[in-house]
This record gives sequence, C-alpha cells and structure tokens, in this order.
Amino acid sequence: MSSVIWYLYEFARKSWAENFAAAKTDSEIMETPSRFRDFPQVRKEYCIACGACTAACPAPMAIKLVRSEDSAHEEGITYPIINTRGCIRCGFCAEVCPTDPKTLLCGENHLIREEFTILPVDKMFVIDDYLCIKCKKCMKSCKVGDAISEIDNKMVIDQSKCISCGECLKTCPVKGAIKGIFISNVEEQKEIINMVVNTLEARIESEKDKIKKLEPEEIFKIDFPIDELVEKSREIIKNDELIKDTLEKITDRLKMNIITWDDEKCKNCRLCVKECPSGAITYDEEKGVQRNPKKCLKCSICYQTCPFGVAGFYVARFLLSETSMDDGVIHITLKAAQLPIRS
Repeated sequence: MSSVIWYLYEFARKSWAENFAAAKTDSEIMETPSRFRDFPQVRKEYCIACGACTAACPAPMAIKLVRSEDSAHEEGITYPIINTRGCIRCGFCAEVCPTDPKTLLCGENHLIREEFTILPVDKMFVIDDYLCIKCKKCMKSCKVGDAISEIDNKMVIDQSKCISCGECLKTCPVKGAIKGIFISNVEEQKEIINMVVNTLEARIESEKDKIKKLEPEEIFKIDFPIDELVEKSREIIKNDELIKDTLEKITDRLKMNIITWDDEKCKNCRLCVKECPSGAITYDEEKGVQRNPKKCLKCSICYQTCPFGVAGFYVARFLLSETSMDDGVIHITLKAAQLPIRS
C-alpha cells in the first residue's frame, strides 16, 4: 500500500509534469551520423558496368546490374539497383566501386583507404614486359581509367585499382603480353607446371640421337598432343579453365635449353670438368669423363669450353595450337644455340 502512495505522490509533483510535457528525443539519436551505413545510393550516370559491386556483395540478390532501354537518340546505360529487402547495408559495394566520382554511396565508409579495398576475384592481370610492345591499347581500354600506367618505360597494372574486368586482355594485340593469373589453387598450378615441363623435356630427350645430327641452321620440329597432359592435370584439379590457362602461359614464355653429349668425340682433356659449376661432369680413371644429366644446370659452359664438340647446346621453344582441350597440340621447335665456342 505504501508503494502505491509513493507513486501517486511522484506523479503529483510539478517538476515531473513539466518534464513530461517538454519531453523530446536526444539529438544524437534523432540525427543520423555521417558514418551511418544506409542503403546504398546509386548514381547511375557514373557506372562503367564493371560488376565489382555484384561480385563483392555478400547478400544474395541484394544488388544486380540492369540496362535501360535504347532510345532513338542514345544507347541505354548499365547500372546497379539495390534490393532493400536483401541489402544488409555492409557497404562493400561502395568500397569496391572504382569510379571517381563513386557510383555507389552509403556513408563515410566508401572513403575507406585504398589498400583495404578488396575485390574478391579469381584472377589478377599482369603485363609481361618481355612481350609487351607498349602500344598502350590496354591503357586506353581500361574501364577504371588509371589502373594501367607507364612507369620507367614499362606498362604496369596497379593491382589496388584493377577490377579484373579483362578489357585490357581483349584489346592487347600480342598473345601472352597480358596474363590473367589465377590467384587461387597456387600449389595445384605449380604441380601442373612441373608435370608439363618434365613431360616436354622427356619427349625432347627421346629425340637426342636425331638432334645431334642437326646442321647449324636446321630446325627440328615435334608436334606433341596435349590430351595426355590434360588428363594428368585433371587428376590434380578439376578446373579446365585453369588447366588451359596454365598450358598457355607455359608455352607463351617457356624456353628450354637442351644439352647433348657425344662420348665418341671426347679426348678426356678434362677442361669441362674444371669449368662445370654444378659438379655434373666428373672424371673417372677407368670410365673417363662422365656427365650426370640430373645435376646439369644446362648453363652451356661445357659447350663453350670443349674444343672437340662433345657437348651440343640447343634451344627449344613452344607454341600451343588454338584448338580444344581434347585435341590440342604443342608445337616444339628446336635449333642449335647461337653461342660462341671458346678457342
């Protein structure tokens, strides 16, 4: 009974009535802070249709790209739309948006520092300066605008700005000058590369008797079907796109040195034994000069040192034919290296 009387007394107080009549919400609760992540605002006129926002979104069906209809005067434009029923207001879409000004805004979080702007992609693109002819077509086709630049007379892709759209690869006129590198399954890629290189080397080694007879300017050719390589690669990883990409990269750049050895020409002068940097060439009192192919670095020092032509030095190059994975062919061409022989 006493508690009821106390409550009645409190309600009757004048100060309580005044506070009740003048009650208002705290300004910090009413006013939205600048850092508040609201539903993203879309400024479609800035969109370049790169798809970075849809790739970064963790909420299914929260964002998608649409294209407006063409009119008699202009083509339609592609831009993202937000499904507020699915959007969780994480701000990832605004963070990865590469346009300047931003196509997507949702609070201060879109000003996140560049080094933390992470776009989840399977590939990153790099320029091979060895093959690049510096035509700058990649720079002109870049959707971001400044992800590709020329630094110290080299074309360079800024990975912090690149959105991996692949436009540079499409416009590059030189096969292999721009490479899309899979950044996943790295160990599997290494295993495939080692397997392919070892298989190609073994195929060339099997032709050594013919290679020894090559004239200085003569070219030796081998066509190697890739079906066996593809089958072995599929045992390592079930991803045909990655397998094909790896095979293309190997054949674009691979140059293999081949050393032949003709024991009949050897006079046991042992000059090569002293010069060999890896200990691959040794001398035995009974067997004479011996070469261990497993230790050989294929550096060509023995070829340049031997005055009797015991060692032969050849260079093999490779080209993958533009056919399917099942009936493709690697064209191998091999010729004598144009290196001087020490007198």
